[in-house]
Amino acid sequence: MALSKEAKNEIIAKFARHEGDTGSPEVQIAVLTTEINHLNGHIQTHKKDHHTYRGLMKKIGHRRNLLAYLREKDVQRYRELIAALGLRR
Repeated sequence: MALSKEAKNEIIAKFARHEGDTGSPEVQIAVLTTEINHLNGHIQTHKKDHHTYRGLMKKIGHRRNLLAYLREKDVQRYRELIAALGLRR
């Protein structure tokens, strides 16, 4: 199940750089991380759900590309984001 509108708005409010910011890498990565965590729980319960597993892998790849972009553009913002999200990079 997708994120609820309220949950997504909370994430956007927390990681937005300015008012109305929904497209910055920080917001996109935070939303993807929440979706990835949700899908991980689903995959652990339903091990044979290969369609969801493929979607999970696509989201992980997208997040990886966004993290690489952010690391190239601004290392300080990258470090703050991975610390806030608890990513292992």
